Amino acid sequence: MALSIKVPSVGESISEVTIANWLKKDGEHVEADEVLCEIESEKATFELNAEISGTLHINAKEGDTVKIGDIIASIEAGESKAAPKEQAPAAASSPAPSPAPASKDSSYAAGTPSPAASKIMAEKNITPSQVNGTGVDGRITKEDALKAKGAETAPASAAAAPMVSGGHRDSHKEKMTTLRKTIAKRLVEAKNLTAMLTTFNEVDMTAVMELRKKYKDQFKEKHGIGLGFMSLFSKAVCEALKDFPAVNAQIVDTDILYHDYVDLGIAVSTPRGLVVPVIRNAESMSLAQIEKSIADVAVRARDGKITIDEMTGGTFTITNGGVFGSMMSTPILNAPQSGILGMHNIVERPMAINGQVVIRPMMYVALSYDHRVIDGRESVGFLVRVKQILEDPTRLLLGV
Repeated sequence: MALSIKVPSVGESISEVTIANWLKKDGEHVEADEVLCEIESEKATFELNAEISGTLHINAKEGDTVKIGDIIASIEAGESKAAPKEQAPAAASSPAPSPAPASKDSSYAAGTPSPAASKIMAEKNITPSQVNGTGVDGRITKEDALKAKGAETAPASAAAAPMVSGGHRDSHKEKMTTLRKTIAKRLVEAKNLTAMLTTFNEVDMTAVMELRKKYKDQFKEKHGIGLGFMSLFSKAVCEALKDFPAVNAQIVDTDILYHDYVDLGIAVSTPRGLVVPVIRNAESMSLAQIEKSIADVAVRARDGKITIDEMTGGTFTITNGGVFGSMMSTPILNAPQSGILGMHNIVERPMAINGQVVIRPMMYVALSYDHRVIDGRESVGFLVRVKQILEDPTRLLLGV
């Protein structure tokens, strides 16, 4: 009865291996658990052992590339007739390794390392002449390489011990909510179905911060709400979209649909996930109207009272990662829109102004856009226009 020797699975991503070295010969008697050969994958070298005792019949040569599950040899159960004659001298010469030190140079130089042994020796920075090969014809085996300078391997094992933590290693699964599934699906679609690209710029927030500081009390007293950065950015975006209408457009089948209005999406983080309520006709609103609209939809979104209709039909979106401390990001498009503006945190940085180094409150801004609709000139021009308006807010009053 013959037992087939198949290539075992050596990893999920590995489909084929190479026969690096046969340690036993065709027709040779082998004992159970003896190492038959070494196989190499793209990641490591493995040894293949005999499952039973018997006569080995080899089907694959050294250097052959074989697939996982292929039969590379077989073992015919039972003792080979030639085995006693072949084994007797081996048994008689088993103590032979003991006098090895007397002839170290001649015997060791003839030994060659197996692939697994070569790797270990390279890691330990030792040469074949420093290793006593106990394999066939003095071949240096994996075990020989491991034993060589064994004192050096002990600290490595000891060093690995601190990686074992005594803390808890619990884990648990939670079913994705419908909202989270929808968010995941839309984000993946936006990445896969658009030619998304991101361009960056930076805004000196000095003028905007001074404007807020000067008029915040009067603004709140008159309108009953604080003057925030979001309304100023929203107005800047609406003005810039007038000059670059492609950023406010979208693809519909084989056409590009341009909008002469701005339905502005404002990304809001809620306990259930990110939602984007839409401010309709934001281009016709004042700063106070935008502030009140944003505050209203944000509160209702966090309370779970926002409707589907209020989150559909936007033409452009603003997202503010700065409230969470984000310095820079590449926001993902809110399909089918073609543009989204990312705001970030304000950081004081040294800037060169008129040949002088001064400290200014700076913010990085990012525009992600669909390159199928928006060219580089338009994307960069739009972001520069937003920067110009924010660095000189009086432009909003004069319309320049």
